[in-house]
Amino acid sequence: MLAKDPTRRFSSRVADYARSRPGYPAEVIELLRSECGLTADSVVADIASGTGIFARMLLENGNRVFGVEPNPEMRRAGEEFLAGYPRFVSIAGTAEAGTLPEHSVDIITAAQAAHWFDPLKARREFVRILKPGGRLVLLWNERRADTTPLMRAYEQLLQTYSIDYHEVRHKHTASSVESFFAPSPFHARVFETQQVYDYPALEGRLLSSSYAPEAGHPNYQPMLQELRQIFEAYRIDNRVVFEYNTRVYYGRIG
Repeated sequence: MLAKDPTRRFSSRVADYARSRPGYPAEVIELLRSECGLTADSVVADIASGTGIFARMLLENGNRVFGVEPNPEMRRAGEEFLAGYPRFVSIAGTAEAGTLPEHSVDIITAAQAAHWFDPLKARREFVRILKPGGRLVLLWNERRADTTPLMRAYEQLLQTYSIDYHEVRHKHTASSVESFFAPSPFHARVFETQQVYDYPALEGRLLSSSYAPEAGHPNYQPMLQELRQIFEAYRIDNRVVFEYNTRVYYGRIG
């Protein structure tokens, strides 16, 4: 069992998370438009909205977005990041108790977060706040672990130095998300994306992970030394490229 409350796991990692986590490909918004009825008038609840990475894409589409975030540090970072968007509303809440009125939103999204939720309790809350016929959209950026020598070396680094990587690492398959939708059918799509890092950004990407040891842990300095070696071995023009699959699951519930 994971030792740390999921809603608190990123409290000390907010700055690295905001700076170094990848965004999502524009194709995701196009998918929501074509398959989920997303228009500029749609009201969206972005659950576990964090630092606002995905919420910003929705706001730039013109949507009114309720960002529901349980972690105070992450929520403040999201509020600062999205301060220029008057259609953003920040809410202290959880997937299981978001505090929104009944049948008040057209679409619920959860980006890089649903693996922390209690599926049955969250689904009950989602049914409560969705309008009839509303959609649920779950998405993750899944790092490709073995497509290039760089990605294999980074995966091995995590295997060697991380605290609880094996427990946290999530496989986003149909079976792992089915409980959020069942008994309703759902659909899945995959998009390719990538992120380019210089060394400070790469270090931030690693330290933004909840399973990475922090300063003071015996694995911390050896991990960063090996990360620097990996960067030096694979950099081109002082940059390295991480590859991701963006997995999207969507459908009606209720």
